[in-house]
Amino acid sequence: MVAGVPHAAALLGEGSEVLGFDDEVSTDHDFGPRLQLFVAPGVDTAPIDAALKNLPEYFDGLPVAYSDTDRHDARPHHQVEVTTVSAFFVSRLGADPAEGMELTDWLLAPTQILASLVDGVVLHDPFGLLTARRRALNWYPDDIWRYVLAAGWLRVSQEEPFIGRTGGRGDDLGFRILTARVARDLVRIGFLTERRWAPYNKWLTTAFARLALADQAGPHLRRALGATGWRDREAALCAAAGRLAAATNGLGLAEPVDPTPRRFHTRDIQVLAAERLTRALTDAITDPLIRALLARLGHQPDGTVGHLFGAIDQACDNVDILTALDRRRDYASLLGLQP
Repeated sequence: MVAGVPHAAALLGEGSEVLGFDDEVSTDHDFGPRLQLFVAPGVDTAPIDAALKNLPEYFDGLPVAYSDTDRHDARPHHQVEVTTVSAFFVSRLGADPAEGMELTDWLLAPTQILASLVDGVVLHDPFGLLTARRRALNWYPDDIWRYVLAAGWLRVSQEEPFIGRTGGRGDDLGFRILTARVARDLVRIGFLTERRWAPYNKWLTTAFARLALADQAGPHLRRALGATGWRDREAALCAAAGRLAAATNGLGLAEPVDPTPRRFHTRDIQVLAAERLTRALTDAITDPLIRALLARLGHQPDGTVGHLFGAIDQACDNVDILTALDRRRDYASLLGLQP
């Protein structure tokens, strides 16, 4: 109880400390004790507001009132947010998970936002309101999972032959940049295969190192990024992609695909040919809404794979869009989500 008002308490949402990645460097700005207090709709919060005026000046050696660029117009203020559970989740997702997540809700939710809601710490939840919503956000429904994985592998297939092409032309900078791009896509596929929400870029590979797949694919990715010759880089990327393809096969979401590399058409270039995984995964989708989406995107059974945009953070990596709900919602038509 807080001043006699029933509540739940947690630390969710943005911030490195929510994901457990904060350290002494994190304390130089926007850092201090904070949490959310969740009350029932319509509850008089005056007793809580009064109690918050009596917070101590310091807690655990840190100032309780401090500036945060995202809150209170960056003025020093305590960082205890009082809200309802539904309003908190709707403000970040545009939907209340307790009422169900539609296809559009899932595909417009960046994994970094989902991670910030699922991976934070729940301190007090007497009525299970936070727990129920976090459970609903634990992972994609299977057919949405297939679609997002298919889109991830399609991204890989679109650029994997460019490593050899730029390398063969002597474009050293080009094949290094492309290697990093494909490696990032493979890292994100690693999260998808292990049913873990990928955080934003600063912590992407830190979190990846905690995945079981990191021991299998990680050494190949490091070798790809550290190699000086494009042949070594190509071989290392193919090895990493093969490990992740095998992991995708192991999910049982689709017919398995041979994870060994092969020649790209008649060229002296080796690739996984990742679009084969895209085809297998999309062929296994039965949900009528996703089948209709695939059709709108030009996907044809036994024919053209189509333009699979996937989830919002597969189609766009702009920070100002991914972190703003209203801007993400504007992308619905671009992702093919509106007939």
